[in-house]
Amino acid sequence: MLRDILSGKSSIDPSQLAGAAGLPSDPASISALMNQLQGALRGSGDGSINWDAALSQGQERAAQGQLDVTPAERAALDQAFHIASLWLDEVISVAELTTPPRLMTRKEWVTATMPLWTQLAEPVATSISDSLTRVLTDQAPEELKGMMAGAGQVMRSIGGTLFAMQLGQVVGQLSSEVVSGGDVGIPLLSDQQAALLPQNVAAFGEGLDVPADQVQIYLAVREIAHARLFRHSRWLRLHLISSITDFARGIHIDSSRLEQLADGFDPANPEELRAAMVDGSLIPPKSEAQLAALSRLETMLALIEGWVDVVTLEATSRLPRADAIAETVKRRRASGGPAESAFATLVGLELRPRRLREAAALWQAVADAVGNEKRDELWAHPDLLPSSADLDDPQALVARLTSSAAGAEPVLDEVDQALEDLLRDDDTERPHEV
Repeated sequence: MLRDILSGKSSIDPSQLAGAAGLPSDPASISALMNQLQGALRGSGDGSINWDAALSQGQERAAQGQLDVTPAERAALDQAFHIASLWLDEVISVAELTTPPRLMTRKEWVTATMPLWTQLAEPVATSISDSLTRVLTDQAPEELKGMMAGAGQVMRSIGGTLFAMQLGQVVGQLSSEVVSGGDVGIPLLSDQQAALLPQNVAAFGEGLDVPADQVQIYLAVREIAHARLFRHSRWLRLHLISSITDFARGIHIDSSRLEQLADGFDPANPEELRAAMVDGSLIPPKSEAQLAALSRLETMLALIEGWVDVVTLEATSRLPRADAIAETVKRRRASGGPAESAFATLVGLELRPRRLREAAALWQAVADAVGNEKRDELWAHPDLLPSSADLDDPQALVARLTSSAAGAEPVLDEVDQALEDLLRDDDTERPHEV
């Protein structure tokens, strides 16, 4: 069937399949899709995923409607970055960036961030390809089992290529929605690279009735704060990315649901297939371990975004319309965009943390109690960071930090107290050496 489709001999309309897969169905896109799939069929090899398809799709999508950075935009945003750095120096104690901030077009943003997107998506893409291969093998007649190994590699390549092209479309669409490198909360760029997308910054400010320079400074403060946090906490980027990929590895595809779709698939009406891909019904409910991992991940994302919110609020207190810009950021974050929803479906992960308000309140309470420097010291090591329990009861954390700042002995939790009691008893019972 695949060979017939790709050779044009099948009655199945490729544009309908493209639409079902969430890909553009115009003639140029269909031609590109067929070329990619034919390449996957010819060079199936070990069944590995060709992520070049994601990059080319993303760049092509980003280039639609893209505007180049003008000299006036460059001068204004360079000035905004300079002011942002000076204002942040007054309210945070984390190190300055050693790499100059960048101004990016949408296509440049896709190119720079795609390596991390593919890293985050690969576990799910592999799971989809494995499920396709498993269904194909399980349903094959006994006399054809020996032939299925080669066909399975083809299915892995085809499935992986389709997934990569979908991811490219999602990232390409995101490039028209994000305003900066850290806009989605995860460190898409290197751990000390700040970046703004001038075209999207201008679109963000439209209709706000706020002077453009205030919008530029506010967004520059948020972006530099995000980048400086990840440079200061060297462990944070790897820790966060590892948490996301560990969560993604636990995702698998419901093979029985996939078989039902295959049995009842009507090439003339691919909407059922599209609906299953969009609503996430191919991914079974999360396991207990996944739910626990997701909770930890959401807490970490909330702590990062909450800290950025708090330091941005303080650093931009000089801006007359900072409140209006902050409110727009909150509304935008709450609603998200179509590309974020698509990414959540593809990878099974919401990019926006649920407990952001509690995290921001916690960081503000800590700063009010012990100062900004002590607040920022909590990012020195993952063991020092507030926990989900601290988000529930920030005053308990404030009490511990206040007591520690006053020189009091730290109050041990149950685990630490039990460990100290065990060590004390062991030391008491051990005979003294002569």
